[in-house]
Amino acid sequence: MIAILSTVFPVGLIVFVGFVAGKTLQLEISTLSSLSLYVLFPVLVIDSLYRTTLGAENAIGIFLGFIVTYFLLCLAAWLLGQILNLSVPVQKSLVATTAFPNNGNLGLPITLFALGESGLERAIVYMIASSIVILTTAPVFLMVGSFWSVVRLTLKLPLIWAILLGLGLHWSNVQLPFKIGEGLHLLAQAPIPVALLILGMQIASNRFQLKPYEVAASLMRLVGGALTAYLVGKTLGLTGLDLQVLVLQSSMPTAITAFLLVNEFGGDAARTARVVVLSTLLAFLTLPMVLWAITVAT
Repeated sequence: MIAILSTVFPVGLIVFVGFVAGKTLQLEISTLSSLSLYVLFPVLVIDSLYRTTLGAENAIGIFLGFIVTYFLLCLAAWLLGQILNLSVPVQKSLVATTAFPNNGNLGLPITLFALGESGLERAIVYMIASSIVILTTAPVFLMVGSFWSVVRLTLKLPLIWAILLGLGLHWSNVQLPFKIGEGLHLLAQAPIPVALLILGMQIASNRFQLKPYEVAASLMRLVGGALTAYLVGKTLGLTGLDLQVLVLQSSMPTAITAFLLVNEFGGDAARTARVVVLSTLLAFLTLPMVLWAITVAT
């Protein structure tokens, strides 16, 4: 248990530093978020894919595991919204908060601390899968947008091009000259701590509310995501580190992406924001249990 808590505490400490910074300093969260989205995380993806030793079979298993887990969670949230006769905006928000895990800002550092570099490689595959699938399906569900509008939105994101560049460097087995690879690797160390600081700042800028809907929606993401991923992983025959990463990444709180997409394309933005905050806070209680469970059951 001490080892498990030692995984969560360093992450929580950095988030707390970001929280204090958000309360005391006049910082532009949007600027830092843009820096992470358009520069730091793409660099991390390029560097990781360039250096990865992960086999194709492992990557495909995690990729497929996320896709099945994602659509099952979407379906479960939509059916629950129908059964409870929730309004359409609230139904959309429930699907978003249930199916969109924070596998980047929080998932990558937790996986790195818990499962090491090999776990981080798999976690990045999970993040790539979620980025592609969520950004191509969420606008359709939330806005019923056209196919080409979704394509344009996806192609604007540097993460997609980072994936192609990273895979190209890896498959070509090219040796970057003038220690460019070392510089790339150095910059790739920045996204995780910066993302945790941003997460703390985002918590500081939102109100904390403990209401039945927010609690239930948070538990659907945290507990429902983990259980669904475990069943999916077992069904697909995933074992060891592959299964552990799939479950751990799927047990993360609701991503800020859920709020951004709901706010942009439709849904209950206020409820979504509250679930993002509450699920993030509750995650520091549920993640130690998930970490213990995956060490015992996998």
